[in-house]
Amino acid sequence: MQHSSEQQRSFEVRLNLVPEEPGVYLMKDDTGSIIYVGKALSLRSRLRSYFTAKPDGNAKVQAMINRIADFEIIVCSTELEALILEANLIKEHKPRYNILLRDDKEYPYIRVTLQDAFPKVEKSFHIEDDVKEGARYFGPWLSGDISRALDALQSIYPLRTCNRDLPRDIGKKRPCLNYYIGRCLGPCAGKVSQEEYGEMVADVIRFLEGRYGELTQNLKAQMDAASEALEFERAASLREKWQALRRLEEKQHIVDPQGGDYDALALERNGSDISLQKLEVREGRVTGNVYRFAEDSGEDDGTYLEVFLRSVYEQGGEIPPLILTSAEISDADLLAEYLSALRGGKVSLHVPKRGAKKATIDLAAKNAKWSLMRHTLMGGKSAQDLEITLRTLSEYAGCKGYPQRIEAYDISSSTAEERTGAMVVFRDGRPERKSYRHFTIKSFEGIDDYRAMRELIERRLRHLSDENVDSRPDIVLIDGGQGHVNAVKDLLDDAGITVAGIVKDTRHRTRALVTSDGNTIELSRAAEGEDADERAIRLGVLRLLTALQDEAHRFANRLRNKQEHKRRMQYKLESIPGIGPARRKLLLKEFGSLKRLSEASLEDLKAVKSLPEEVAEAVYLHYHPEEI
Repeated sequence: MQHSSEQQRSFEVRLNLVPEEPGVYLMKDDTGSIIYVGKALSLRSRLRSYFTAKPDGNAKVQAMINRIADFEIIVCSTELEALILEANLIKEHKPRYNILLRDDKEYPYIRVTLQDAFPKVEKSFHIEDDVKEGARYFGPWLSGDISRALDALQSIYPLRTCNRDLPRDIGKKRPCLNYYIGRCLGPCAGKVSQEEYGEMVADVIRFLEGRYGELTQNLKAQMDAASEALEFERAASLREKWQALRRLEEKQHIVDPQGGDYDALALERNGSDISLQKLEVREGRVTGNVYRFAEDSGEDDGTYLEVFLRSVYEQGGEIPPLILTSAEISDADLLAEYLSALRGGKVSLHVPKRGAKKATIDLAAKNAKWSLMRHTLMGGKSAQDLEITLRTLSEYAGCKGYPQRIEAYDISSSTAEERTGAMVVFRDGRPERKSYRHFTIKSFEGIDDYRAMRELIERRLRHLSDENVDSRPDIVLIDGGQGHVNAVKDLLDDAGITVAGIVKDTRHRTRALVTSDGNTIELSRAAEGEDADERAIRLGVLRLLTALQDEAHRFANRLRNKQEHKRRMQYKLESIPGIGPARRKLLLKEFGSLKRLSEASLEDLKAVKSLPEEVAEAVYLHYHPEEI
């Protein structure tokens, strides 16, 4: 809705009464619902920026402004107080125009019930309200990883796993089997004091934080002390724990040889979704990661990182003294002050430009990229969402039925010698990797994407009659615009198969669908008058097309990269004294492959006709330098 001139004047009058002080403002629509919560150092200045004739902001901000029917303010004494209040109000109201992060609910956490007198360590699928009572959560973890971590913990630390209410139930029942086999210290039977048990739990926390170096040093000291005191059974038990920790420590990826404790936050975006990743580095090793997803509404990277940063640490995550980010955050000093107060010690925010810490940020970004790819390939939160997405895609593309099997094609050409294509298959909206196919372009020389795409489709269609009905595509999607679609339209029309093209924007992100009759359906930006349901459906189609396009591109590049590597290795032969193009071709023809050439004996090489003996020896020594 657009603001009327009368409403605009009403806002202007009210703005004169808004103080030039820090605070929080709440924007409401005509139903009274809170649609946005923000903070400001000067409430009057910030609110005036929304109610000008030409307010600044992206499409999301403009859409929000058009829906504002009322606003409220809460004056705070400092900007830091406003920051904290803003976070609490966003959690409470979940306004539609604030950046809201989504958890990936598939992965569980490890919960340590520190609020209990004798804490337990267990799996949890969500961060619960008990975090306010002192519980600590670590994760999320992959399902296999969390099982291994819990097994490792149980083998090293004899923690209780029972549901008895302690200390109330101490001594009321006999200990369970775990006590008698040495896998629990028996707090239920009063066999261990709360202080001694608490020391063990403190070690568990260090374990989950990845501080293996500190733990192994302590265990080594205890083991040596037990040996000197002739307590050989206890020393042997400590040695087993020490060795188990050493094995775990060796498996961890070292990212910073100088050591140090810090977190690295980075993101990846594809135009419809954003993946945010936090890598936890302790003692120079990656010990864990946390990730969230958000809808890409066009904000800058720093804004998403700020929301992510506040989310993970406000939920009770351990705050290290240094936090690295992949982009600048506008309120970095204020956030550092806020996090320092939460931690009870100084916290610094930094954007590294070089060295090991920049490499760690790059690693976080790489993990974010893979998380986003996986998230996108999932297609939707439920089977119902995915069905709606597929039916809408079918409608957009002009397909008559439900698109059970979708095939997407891409060409990857770097030189006239490396020209490859790929077909990826999604069945019912999910990847069917067993049906993926690689193609090497054979019918012509040079680089011509249109001819290459036509060759792929011709070769694909030759096999239609040899396959069962389930292998017939309902929709074929081509990576490219109208020209690519026109290059194969006649072939697919004759086969009775719907074809459309997937178009990218200038930043190589999926943007639109091009239909066979020449229409372009924009998906990356909202249509005029689009409501929330229509937006959700459009974004569902955009996510599916992004997944198809990215997967086809990845698969096409895989074969091309293999070919490039093979070619580089072949031409590397010419670095051997006496080997030029002619002798390189001679050797490859004689032995069939580089692998067989590298395994050839000196006698085999000397037996090659037209190859001088000294050249044969040079080739042999190239692959067997240890014999020099």
